[in-house]
Amino acid sequence: MIPWELIDSAQVPGSGGELSLYKRGEEFSIRVERCELMNSRVYSSEDALAELACVRIAGRPKPRVLIGGLGMGYTLAMALRRLGTGARIVVAELVPAVVEWNRGPLSVLAGHPLEDDRVTVREVDIASILREERRAYDAILLDVDNGPQGLTRPGNDWLYTRAGLDAAFAALLPAGVLAVWSAGTDRAFTQRLRLAGFEVEEVSTRARGPRGGARHTIWLAERGTG
Repeated sequence: MIPWELIDSAQVPGSGGELSLYKRGEEFSIRVERCELMNSRVYSSEDALAELACVRIAGRPKPRVLIGGLGMGYTLAMALRRLGTGARIVVAELVPAVVEWNRGPLSVLAGHPLEDDRVTVREVDIASILREERRAYDAILLDVDNGPQGLTRPGNDWLYTRAGLDAAFAALLPAGVLAVWSAGTDRAFTQRLRLAGFEVEEVSTRARGPRGGARHTIWLAERGTG
């Protein structure tokens, strides 16, 4: 078997942890310490995150979307495919190296989505955007860390607290959608979403789509029209 080759590594701001990019043949892997966060062969649930959210806003003429976490670009690429030419997508990615990887060795995986004119990349913590903006987005897609159970950075936990969810609610336009990816289920998080005022649907999806794989969870939380 072809061994994994370390391509690059970078510190995760505010955590002391390290992200590493590996390659084996045509396969890529992003890991934190020894734990794999994502793999280029397993991305169906990342596609589903964008597809499930964007279908709810696709009829809007100029939808604005905020994506937290660039990953390998699959969620962004799916959002671009599902939305029209009037869409505008902001990607918040805390680790500058991840953006560099997506402009370099990872770019071909999702079809070079960062080259699309509809995309703006902000190398900031998405929490800072949520704290500052009000009624700005039709959809917010969170694929940050491992879901409500943080893994790479303690600061990510705020996103899934009641304060973080209140900020996301305020950042959405009326009838906006918050979509959250997670490696597993979390009943307490579902309850927090409802307490923050969202109407919540919890969807189970497979990591490899029709081919099976691990079960991941996507929450679709909709803000009312008021």
